[in-house]
Amino acid sequence: MKQPLIILTGPTAVGKTALSIRLAKEVGAEIISADSMQVYRHMNIGSAKIRPEEMDGVIHHLVDVLEPWEEFNVVRFQQMAKQAADEIRSRNHIPLVVGGTGFYIQALLYDIDFTENGEDTSYRSKMEKIALEKGAEYLHSLLKEVDPASAEAIHFRNVKRVIRALEYFYQTGEKISEHNEREKKRESPYAFSYFVLNRNRSVLYERIDRRVDQMMEQGLLDEVKKLSEMGCTRNMISMQGLGYKEILSYLDKEITLDEAIYILKRDTRHFAKRQLTWFKREKDVTWIDLDENDEEKALEEMIKELKEKKIFTK
Repeated sequence: MKQPLIILTGPTAVGKTALSIRLAKEVGAEIISADSMQVYRHMNIGSAKIRPEEMDGVIHHLVDVLEPWEEFNVVRFQQMAKQAADEIRSRNHIPLVVGGTGFYIQALLYDIDFTENGEDTSYRSKMEKIALEKGAEYLHSLLKEVDPASAEAIHFRNVKRVIRALEYFYQTGEKISEHNEREKKRESPYAFSYFVLNRNRSVLYERIDRRVDQMMEQGLLDEVKKLSEMGCTRNMISMQGLGYKEILSYLDKEITLDEAIYILKRDTRHFAKRQLTWFKREKDVTWIDLDENDEEKALEEMIKELKEKKIFTK
């Protein structure tokens, strides 16, 4: 019998946090964060991390568990999320995966194999050196030559994933896009419901702009300063996240604070657009429009589906 799994996702600033708490309380779930930034300690404002008082007693996993200099990738996410799901089920609760990192969600949902090929890291080191010397766009152009589909799917700034795709091709002779496509066709080992929240594009963009303004008011600048004082640098994966790299550029006197805020808003809107493109490609998803449905109706719609699929039976 397949184990139950609920996914609640959508673009940044769509309104996942409040609805996830209500859903978790309604169905007896614990939340597993599928967010590549909220996993890090000391990175609260820029990651829009849920605050303890917002959790309202709902247990959260994979939030505040790593230091900013620690490695976090899709393989580690899979391992940690599976372990959390086992713990949740041992308490007769349902795992509820919440977050906007679609790649992580897909990896967990279909148990995609991202096992590293061997221990030889020399090629990876070579690519990291090229990225530093010639820049992310040049590295991305190398990927475009050998695997155009991956280059289309991976943003040039996501240096880690670009290198992984190049390394996979170098080690196996196969395009990682073909490998991922094959893996995606696997049947999920879970009995799942996959909800994607959405809003009108202009409303979503307004919410993003407002959120960035709130982050600045809440002290994002000081947060990044403290991280910098702790020894966090822009070559760390954690510091390449939205909200951190832009403020670091300001602190390094490369741009003004107004420019940093403008870039952060613009790039977050672009990121939300890419998230929506990703979710539109996913199969077996239920889209929930938060412009047409208020939170109450959205909740009812989700619970109705969960009952129909016998994921939630009370």
